[in-house]
Amino acid sequence: MTTGSPARLTPEEYLRIERAAEWKSEYIDGEMFAMAGASLRHVLITTNLAGELSNALREGSCTVYGADLRVATDPLRHYTYPDVVVVCDPVEVVDEHRDTLTNPRVIAEVLSDSTEKYDRGAKFERYRAVPALSEYLLVSQDRVHVELYTRQTDGGRFLREWNDPDAEIDLISLRCRLKIAEVYAKVTFGDQPAG
Repeated sequence: MTTGSPARLTPEEYLRIERAAEWKSEYIDGEMFAMAGASLRHVLITTNLAGELSNALREGSCTVYGADLRVATDPLRHYTYPDVVVVCDPVEVVDEHRDTLTNPRVIAEVLSDSTEKYDRGAKFERYRAVPALSEYLLVSQDRVHVELYTRQTDGGRFLREWNDPDAEIDLISLRCRLKIAEVYAKVTFGDQPAG
């Protein structure tokens, strides 16, 4: 009897399987990982965020996509589905299917108990390797709290945080402002509304 690790998938095998699948999976170093569903609050915040960004970017060359757009942070090693992605022209993709983006300008993740450690750790490390990624937004779903990591000219990241629902966030790479109250519109924490 032989034991060992399962056979690794190539990126091409992953994409073939993923494009035919009924559910979404991430690809990390040759392995596929099924993605879990999201809570009502998570989906509402994601929808609000995508809507606010879409309104702010209606004019111009940048487009906002929701959680169904796959992003290859490294086309040989890592494919994922961020909660919200903003890409600006020219759009770069993995292949002729045009369903896997390689040059996101801004990525946003709504944090949950099951994903927060990954979103802040290994996933963020992979995102930082994407040359086009200028800003990374982390949005709490348990309270009003938004973190924005902005790439600096030396390659480091500058962190800004907001807890005030009346505050606005300057997304420098997109030249737009994001109202925190709109991101948390209709969101309740316990029995209290966010704003």
